Amino acid sequence: MARYRFGTFECRECGVGAVTNDDWRSRKKAATRRSIQEHALRLFAENGYDNTTVEDIAAAAGVSHMTFFRYFPRKENVVQTREYDPMIEELIIDRPPHESPLAAIGAALSTSMAAILPTDRQRILTRVRLMMSTPQLRALQLIAMDETRDLFARSLARRNGQAQGDFVPAVHARVAVAVFVAALEAWAQTDDGDLVAIVESAFSAAETATASQPPDPVSSRTIRSPRSARVAEPQRRSM
Repeated sequence: MARYRFGTFECRECGVGAVTNDDWRSRKKAATRRSIQEHALRLFAENGYDNTTVEDIAAAAGVSHMTFFRYFPRKENVVQTREYDPMIEELIIDRPPHESPLAAIGAALSTSMAAILPTDRQRILTRVRLMMSTPQLRALQLIAMDETRDLFARSLARRNGQAQGDFVPAVHARVAVAVFVAALEAWAQTDDGDLVAIVESAFSAAETATASQPPDPVSSRTIRSPRSARVAEPQRRSM
């Protein structure tokens, strides 16, 4: 049975018996990683990304700089996190089959954000603002977008029983990423914006924009060009 713990996402099989040493080590590693990241984001917000060193982050988190590098290969990696991906993937897969791909992804993101934000709102907001405002993190943002696109495409393929790598879910995933990024950027520009409502509004707008429209009877009429009309007129004979 899978278990979700929002704020710090956890998914594992629940069984009978005491917590194993492996469980304890995994939790300790997760707690250390999260502590390093939280201190880093706080220092970035207070002092600026460029003015914060790895040594500053390690000292604030109470670890050595070598421990920092065991969790994050470079300073910029501390801004990136994909701990919620398993939850989002399962939420997309479990959406009702009658929903469109965009509606399924939008609903899954709204559900996940509603669960995550009560405990992680400031951390996520700081990360988004850093990614938007720091030139050094732009390349990391592009990588993150590609990984999110792959997550959406994989989830849609599993939901629809399609082969991974199929072209159609890949296209839907690209559209969904663009919509989600637009929602995050709009949210990051507010101080007290409701991310769930913004995500829902963004995906609703995308659904409206991509919905099939009935043909316009006026525009579907055959329009003759002025040149054709002149040719059709009887020519006057010269006297």
